Amino acid sequence: MSPSRIIVVEVRQEECLDLLIALNSGLPGMCTIHANSARKAVVKMCTLPLLAGENVGHSFVVPTVASSVDLVVHAATDADGRRRVREIVAVPGRVEGDVVETADVFTTRGGELVRADGYPPHLERYAIAGFDVTALLAPSRIG
Repeated sequence: MSPSRIIVVEVRQEECLDLLIALNSGLPGMCTIHANSARKAVVKMCTLPLLAGENVGHSFVVPTVASSVDLVVHAATDADGRRRVREIVAVPGRVEGDVVETADVFTTRGGELVRADGYPPHLERYAIAGFDVTALLAPSRIG
């Protein structure tokens, strides 16, 4: 079997380590994880693998998250009960003092999802798939 992508639903504990190892192998993938924001999801992905045992440490996990995750989409339920995307952050692959850097791609302001300044990393991967991210995220195309 040779998968073309990995999709994992509901990462809650040490299985996050297996997900990171699989994503670090070069296969594209995605997962769901409960967190209060996109940034907190990144922090959670840096801590859950530590549950796998004493032989797994921050020095492995944090840079692995930074290099394996490109985008984090955070959805939340509004007061009217509808689930909406609240923010999208990019993970450019850099770590500063054991913290994975992020950049806002979309954020919520005044109840509306609006374009921020960030861009997803690895634009060449999108180009190979036929997407011009710069053009897609241009202000005239959004809204």
